[in-house]
Amino acid sequence: MAPGVYDGIPEDAYHADPALSSSGARRLLACPAKFAYEREHGSVPTRAMETGTAAHLAVLGVGPDVVVVDAPDWRTKAAREQRDAARADGAVPLLAAEYDQVQAMAEAVRQHPVAGPLFQPGDGRAEVSIWWTDPDTGVSCRARLDWLRNPVAGRRLIIPDYKKTVDASPAAIARSIANYGYHQQGDWYTEAVAAAGLAPDGSVFLLVFQEPTPPYVVTVAQIAPSDLMLAGAKNAAARQLFRDCTASGHWPGYADEPLIIQQPSWAQKRDEEWL
Repeated sequence: MAPGVYDGIPEDAYHADPALSSSGARRLLACPAKFAYEREHGSVPTRAMETGTAAHLAVLGVGPDVVVVDAPDWRTKAAREQRDAARADGAVPLLAAEYDQVQAMAEAVRQHPVAGPLFQPGDGRAEVSIWWTDPDTGVSCRARLDWLRNPVAGRRLIIPDYKKTVDASPAAIARSIANYGYHQQGDWYTEAVAAAGLAPDGSVFLLVFQEPTPPYVVTVAQIAPSDLMLAGAKNAAARQLFRDCTASGHWPGYADEPLIIQQPSWAQKRDEEWL
């Protein structure tokens, strides 16, 4: 895709584009070989991913169709056939109880004093895709915003991103940022809106975490500036690696050379008893 801001790009078409995305940059840094394989062959959606997609749909109001299967579980042949048919049509299959769950989650988001206004209908657009070219490497990049709020002159653009999580406590959120690289996503998205000219007064990335069980607790989190600075360095390294691997056609695993591997400190301490 040419650089620009696009509405209505189907999700499968967005993910099929060869430009580097935030999630792709994170997978690339972890293991280029795995990134290249998934890029060519795709990945198989899990149940957690499907229910997360359904929660996104309920909160944002856009996304793939949802097919509700009136069954208590997937153990019967009839339920599994309906599930497989929905997936074949590009829809998300949900059990009746799961459908009720995501509707209750969406209502909890709407009632939250901060999260509700962030996704206010009529005050933005859902699933907006952005393409731009990194000026340092020439790498084509892309980002897909959950919600692009309408700009307000003289104010920073708020970029909210919705996350379904089993634990929305501050400590768990800190671990999620570290484990999933959400600080890299924040830096990537702020760069995307800046490159597209959507944030002349700057922007701020907010994560909206929600638990999937009653009372469907919602926590809104802003990533610390120091973590965003570190994320910027990692994202820059990912774009350089992407450029170099694309040019050479070589996508290494964890390392091309033999590695000296040392046990974790707890294991060393355990074995010191034998000295």
